Amino acid sequence: MDIRKIKKLVELLEESDLAEIEISENDESVRLSRLPANMPVPAYSPAPPPAPAAAAPPAPAPAESAAPAGGDAEPEPEGHVIRSPMVGTFYASPNPESDPFVRIGQEIRAGDVVCIVEAMKMFNQIESDIDGKVISMLVETGQPVEFDQPLMIVR
Repeated sequence: MDIRKIKKLVELLEESDLAEIEISENDESVRLSRLPANMPVPAYSPAPPPAPAAAAPPAPAPAESAAPAGGDAEPEPEGHVIRSPMVGTFYASPNPESDPFVRIGQEIRAGDVVCIVEAMKMFNQIESDIDGKVISMLVETGQPVEFDQPLMIVR
């Protein structure tokens, strides 16, 4: 691929809000990716594999797994839920030595970075979509998260 085309792609990436561009032309391919200038690159190591269990406990009967209607189940805290936009690994701080992006009780504004979700070696900043106060963190650093899984509650 011509170096002028690659330079043009770099300019396009810098001028836009895109985090990544991948172009394939014939049998050649170029992939450009960037992190925001103010974001340090996290230095996390992969989580160790879980220890094998000696014996799996028997599965509960279906009647036991259903939550009681008037129940003892904890009510979900009231407030706005910030959810994971993707499957990945949750990180509360940009690297293990740094303070977390947010803490319980902290006031945040819409657009503030509240955490990172790593997906396929890409560290994606998750931003708050509302102003408010963080009242609950529902995930711990290094924990895998699913698409649309609640991460924290803001009121």
